[in-house]
Formats: sequence, structure tokens, C-alpha cells
Amino acid sequence: MEPPVNSIRLSQTAKDQLLKLKRSTKIEQWNILCRWAFCRSLAETAPPSLVPIPADSNLEMTWRIFGGDMADILILALRQRCDRDGLELTPDILSQQFRLHLHRGIGYLAGDSNIRKIEHLVNLASVNEKADLL
Repeated sequence: MEPPVNSIRLSQTAKDQLLKLKRSTKIEQWNILCRWAFCRSLAETAPPSLVPIPADSNLEMTWRIFGGDMADILILALRQRCDRDGLELTPDILSQQFRLHLHRGIGYLAGDSNIRKIEHLVNLASVNEKADLL
């Protein structure tokens, strides 16, 4: 399945937020934290704001590293979300929406004062799953 990007360079703000999350959760791999963040943003009902995101940090990863074994599932989740938001599924829009969701999710996780260890991420996912079932 065709990924929305071949590689992504994060903003310096996102990198700083990920460093904070790495310290608090003890999750050392950038890609794992980024997957959590991406999924956190996809779970929001509102689409992300169309804001410019600079690629001004030295933190870059390929789609293969970002997605790992879940790469195809993450592509499908992005495509489904774009379709739900009434967006065309063009390569440019998928790339844009991926970046917006990833950065928004990083901001959400870093700004959540309840996330102080890995268990809090798991609890967050459990709460969202229960809410979806109701």
C-alpha cells in the first residue's frame, strides 16, 4: 500500500514535545510515540486545523520506521479519516493530513498533564475505546 509520505521531518516544537514524552513515559523510540500521537489525533472528532508546520528539526524518519508492522493499518486509518472528513484521497492531501494529524497528536499528548508514564497512555486508549462503544 502506498504511504502518504516516504519520510517526515518533524518541527522543532514537536521534537521538544516528544523529548518530554520520552522522559515521562520512558518510551525511547520516537516512532512508537509518534504512532500513539497519530492515533490520538485520529480519535478526535474535529479535523486538524490547516496550519503551516515547519520541518525545522533534525528529527526525521521514514514511513517504514514510523509505521513498522502497523504501516498498512495506519495508511488505511488515515484514508478512512480523510474520507470521513470529506477530503479527496490525493497524494498531496494524504501527505498534508498525515503531517497535521501527527503534529496535532504530539501536541495533545505532550499537553496532557495526566500522561506521566506509559500506563497513562494505555489508560487513555482504554477510555477512548470505551467511549466509542457507548
